[in-house]
Amino acid sequence: MSAMTASRPAYSPDNDDFLQQLQTLLGTSHVLTGDDAQPHLQDWRKRYCGQALCVARPGTAAEVAAVVRACAAAGVAIVPQGGNTSLVGGATPEADGRNIVLSLQRMERVRQIDVANQTITVEAGCILQKLQQAAAEAGWLFPLSMGSEGSCTIGGNLGTNAGGTQVLRYGNTRELCLGLEVVTPQGEVLDMLSGLRKDNTGYDLRDLYIGSEGTLGVITAATLKLYPQPKAQLTAWAAVPSVQAAVELLNLARARLGASLTGFEMMAQFALELVDRHFPQLRVPLYQDTPYCVLLENSDQESEEHARTLFESLLESAMEQGCVTDAIVAENLTQAQNLWHMRESISLAQAEEGLNIKHDISLPISAIADFVAQTDAALAAAIPGVRIVNFGHLGDGNLHYNVQAPVDVDPALFLREQEPAINTLVFDAVQRFQGSISAEHGIGQLKRDTLPDYKSAVALQLMQAVKQALDPQGIMNPGRVLR
Repeated sequence: MSAMTASRPAYSPDNDDFLQQLQTLLGTSHVLTGDDAQPHLQDWRKRYCGQALCVARPGTAAEVAAVVRACAAAGVAIVPQGGNTSLVGGATPEADGRNIVLSLQRMERVRQIDVANQTITVEAGCILQKLQQAAAEAGWLFPLSMGSEGSCTIGGNLGTNAGGTQVLRYGNTRELCLGLEVVTPQGEVLDMLSGLRKDNTGYDLRDLYIGSEGTLGVITAATLKLYPQPKAQLTAWAAVPSVQAAVELLNLARARLGASLTGFEMMAQFALELVDRHFPQLRVPLYQDTPYCVLLENSDQESEEHARTLFESLLESAMEQGCVTDAIVAENLTQAQNLWHMRESISLAQAEEGLNIKHDISLPISAIADFVAQTDAALAAAIPGVRIVNFGHLGDGNLHYNVQAPVDVDPALFLREQEPAINTLVFDAVQRFQGSISAEHGIGQLKRDTLPDYKSAVALQLMQAVKQALDPQGIMNPGRVLR
């Protein structure tokens, strides 16, 4: 037990007035218990299921602050939750039932669109897709995009510094954020929503909260960057003979397209085979005769004709150099959306195939080919017949390097018996290549006990010091990120 957890006062079940106090603050209908609370108690992957005193659903930052103050006084821990799409158990309460879930889903308003400043200010419970649509309706682009965008919230995206498919052009969520509104563990509202691009007045507290997974405070709103809508957006699907060829294509695309290159996804043959097997109506192209396919997106600020000329010239050069063996360019928006849908269906196809061991890793792009070759071989030697579902955002060095059981092995048994050894094999390889064991999903509780093996001891000491300084009671999402 950490010192921070130990310093938190014990909640007594005899404190019958605690739930009543929350009901008085929020209204009875916004304090959920029993069956009403159940959807908030299990994670998206169904790996974790906890218990909670209640699910509190504040509607304003002031109400969040009031709930936090009540919890601090009672010694009740708080698990902030957005869309409940965490892949690492970061928003699932503990099994002891001594905490509350603080759901931000009611806080979904778009507060302001500042056209001159090219910013949008939204509350933390705003679903990412709603944010994208609000920006588009105003004539602007909010570029953060991922498969869960119909259910994940911007607060959760910020809490985990989410990545997605356009990081190589626009950066992670951190790069898209200019300001935050945060409720501290003491129940104070910290307003940093000014939207300034330059503010050199001391420590950057905004960046401290982004990626902290709710362990330092509760993000309640954010001011985010907007970008001009592209004049044209083209998508291509290319067959490549190797990972190294995919890296060479990436370098060529960057040289030819520059900032217009907004997507570059790599998918191994077996990953696409799963999509074709479980969703045959999608009709996955080109994958049968090549070990890898790449999905490229070109967002052009001039015209569709200009974009298509550049794209076709790029692919012709790539074929001449041997890093592409075949390719198709989407002729219209529907075809482009279908190609992206195939890429985004890989995770769903894995779920249909059975439980698997997921790795969200990042590596220097120059090291990815060697990492894949060496780690594929090591896994095959350790577990004959193991199947590797390798795909991800090659443009920013992020692989979803997942491991599926051999065909004749029960997936649940495989997960129970093999996960620790496979994680060690993969993470040791990541460390040898100076990568990270978490690229965009965060640490949560899934990787909390693994983190000290792969994170600098000095870095962990500083992180513990920050946590102790800001949350001395240890009430903010305890047991996540840090032990």
